[in-house]
Amino acid sequence: MECKGILGRVEHTQHLDLNLLRTFLAVYRSGSFTGAAQSLGLSQPTVTTQMRALERQAGRELFERLPRGVAPTAVADALAARVAAPLDELAAVAGPDPTAAGRADPVHLAGPAELLCARVLPALAPLVADGVRLRVATGLTEPLLDELRAGRHDLVIATTRPRGRTLISAPLTDEEFVLVAAPAWAARIGDRPAAQLPTALQSVPLVTYAEDLPIARRYWRHVFGRRLSSPAAVTVPDLRGVLAAVVAGAGFTVLPRYLCLAELASGALVALHEPDDPPINTGFLVQRPGAVENPDVTRVRDLVLGAGRTW
Repeated sequence: MECKGILGRVEHTQHLDLNLLRTFLAVYRSGSFTGAAQSLGLSQPTVTTQMRALERQAGRELFERLPRGVAPTAVADALAARVAAPLDELAAVAGPDPTAAGRADPVHLAGPAELLCARVLPALAPLVADGVRLRVATGLTEPLLDELRAGRHDLVIATTRPRGRTLISAPLTDEEFVLVAAPAWAARIGDRPAAQLPTALQSVPLVTYAEDLPIARRYWRHVFGRRLSSPAAVTVPDLRGVLAAVVAGAGFTVLPRYLCLAELASGALVALHEPDDPPINTGFLVQRPGAVENPDVTRVRDLVLGAGRTW
């Protein structure tokens, strides 16, 4: 009842400004005043001033200020549920026709470099040939999602499901992880039972994506039920570099199967273990919140989601 009464004060204020609601929705969706300012083309002080004005009209705080960004209150959740759809429809009607100048704006797509290069960009080639323009960025999931909220990307391929309710996400593909090494190392280790593999691999150099061994640690925990104790011999912040080093004989690693299919088929790499229940990670395609004004964003999204079902 309290939220309903506060909403009534906001909605029926005589001098209510739609610009305040647009700014409110941008803050709500981006999770920060800075992100809202960037997406709206405003200064951060302007966004702060507008939110203070709206909070005065509401008679309650709409956002909890955090060390990094803001968190919506229950009042903000209720207000966003009421105004999001009408404001999005208004933006779609009032916005410029993306085809008026002859071609739509570029689609800004971001995600892990390896998946983009090995799977996504080849799938999008027909759209590019048909006139769709792409601007591709690579990076880690959390920074890319922050940039998505700030309006810098239209679509992000994330390795985890985004938290919160402000981003639209759909499952894209499952990555199966495989333990691999070059044939010389595989021959040296020999054909061992799974329980003996962790001990046998302690004498083999580990090549990995990062110093904290995120993929290899997960494999050890999921498959062997124990903690990985081997330090990294080589770290390369690109799984394609990890693949190249291991093919060349640098040691062993854990890779997404899609990335090393050709090497496994040719014998350049050997799967050291094929568990019945390999670790799998689900990737998600995440869309920038708000109305989609560029039809090419929808085309890219639909094609990537469709292709992902075959990967």
